[in-house]
Amino acid sequence: MMRGLDRFCAHLRALRHDVRGVAAVEFAFLAPILILFYFGMVEFCQGYMALKRTGHVSSMVADLVSQSDSVTKTDLTDIFAIGDLIMAPFAATPLTQRVSSVTRVNATTYKVDWSVGKGVASKLTVAEAKIPSDMLEEGESVIVAEAFYDYSSPFDQVAPYVTKFSRMSYLRPRTVDTITCSNC
Repeated sequence: MMRGLDRFCAHLRALRHDVRGVAAVEFAFLAPILILFYFGMVEFCQGYMALKRTGHVSSMVADLVSQSDSVTKTDLTDIFAIGDLIMAPFAATPLTQRVSSVTRVNATTYKVDWSVGKGVASKLTVAEAKIPSDMLEEGESVIVAEAFYDYSSPFDQVAPYVTKFSRMSYLRPRTVDTITCSNC
């Protein structure tokens, strides 16, 4: 009986110094953490890219409108369609846009000349425009372009959430004091 116990203890001592499977055990512990980290970084990069594209849409709309002397609702619809293309490879359906012209009437008063949106039900209000007080002199106007994007994760099955991105761009008209919009 003592011999069996001695052999067993000898096997335990030999196993204690055996390091052949250590790398496999360490990998088994670390692999799930590394895989989650990888997918987290992929998700972060996708979300950041959608955020940047939302900003590009708002600045592009403001830029195209500010180059005109006047626009029509049809012109603005065509410009909004370009915004859908900028969002690729992301879906364009969650993208909503609005472009408006705001004029400073006097030192404390602004007025919204016109406001047109795609997927946005309401017109821009002066409070929503958030125009800095030192941006315009009396009688000057600014084009305010907004883009909103509801980003949903491709990993919704694992970690469901929705992020709402919004970006606002301001540009002054380039060739006239105030850009007019017919049938807006």
